[in-house]
Amino acid sequence: MTEPLATPEVDQMRQRARDHIEEGAVTAGYAADRQVVLQRLDEALATELVCVLRYRRHHFMARGILSQAVAEEFLVHSNEELGHADLLAGRIAQLGGEPDLAPTTLASRSHAEYREGTTLSEMIKENLVAERIAIDSYRDFIRYLGDKDPTTRRLLESILAMEEEHADDLTSLLRVIPQMAVPAAGQSH
Repeated sequence: MTEPLATPEVDQMRQRARDHIEEGAVTAGYAADRQVVLQRLDEALATELVCVLRYRRHHFMARGILSQAVAEEFLVHSNEELGHADLLAGRIAQLGGEPDLAPTTLASRSHAEYREGTTLSEMIKENLVAERIAIDSYRDFIRYLGDKDPTTRRLLESILAMEEEHADDLTSLLRVIPQMAVPAAGQSH
C-alpha cells in the first residue's frame, strides 16, 4: 500500500501541530476567545459546586412524613451536579486553564445562591430556582459559543439537558409535596 500524497494544506497543518505542541488540544482552528471561555467555565464550575453543597445539605436536613423520597432525589441531583463539575473542570484543564476550586470564592463566582430553606417545600423551591438559573446560564453560554468551540458547546448542551430534567423533577415534587410548614431538623416555629 502506498500512502496518499500530502497536500500543501495538510503539510501546513502538520507543521502547525508540531510548532505549537505545548497548546495541547487548542489548535489554530479554535475560534473562541479562550480567556472568556475559561472564565465562563469557571463560573459554571462554581455554580455546580454550590449546587452540590446545597443539595447535599437538603438531603441531610429533609424532615417530615414525605421527606425520604425527596431527600433521596436531592442526593441523586447532588451527585449529578458533582459529575457536571468534574466535566467542567476537565474541560478547563483541556483548554489550558486551571479549575478554581477555592472554597473562599465559590459563592461569589456562582450564578446560583446557596439558600438553605427550612421546610421541605422551601428546599425544593430553592433547588428549582437554582436549576432555572443554571438553565438560563448554560443557554446563554451555548449561544455565545455558537460554532466557535463545538466541544465545549456539546458539553454544555449535555449538562443543560440534565439541568432541565432536574427542574422537571423538582416541579413534579412541588406538585406532590403539600405546602407544609414542617421545619427541618434543629428548627422550631
